[in-house]
Amino acid sequence: MEKRIGSISILISNRDIVPQVNELLSEFADLVLARQGLPLRDKGIHFISLIIEGTTDQISALTGKLGRLPDVEAKSMVAKLKTEN
Repeated sequence: MEKRIGSISILISNRDIVPQVNELLSEFADLVLARQGLPLRDKGIHFISLIIEGTTDQISALTGKLGRLPDVEAKSMVAKLKTEN
């Protein structure tokens, strides 16, 4: 099955939801190539950037589940380049 490489940007505006975000990211850990977090505590927001590789269905599933969490915004960008498994 064809896979794609891309990124997901996550913005969290309520620290209480972070454990649920981490639980989802653990569930989809096989997609994550790299992860970087930036807590902006003085502004009350937290950013997580992911570099991911997976099928478009897998990437959409993760982004959709993240976006349904309260106080979480998630956007993905996927390269046109396709990779083979």
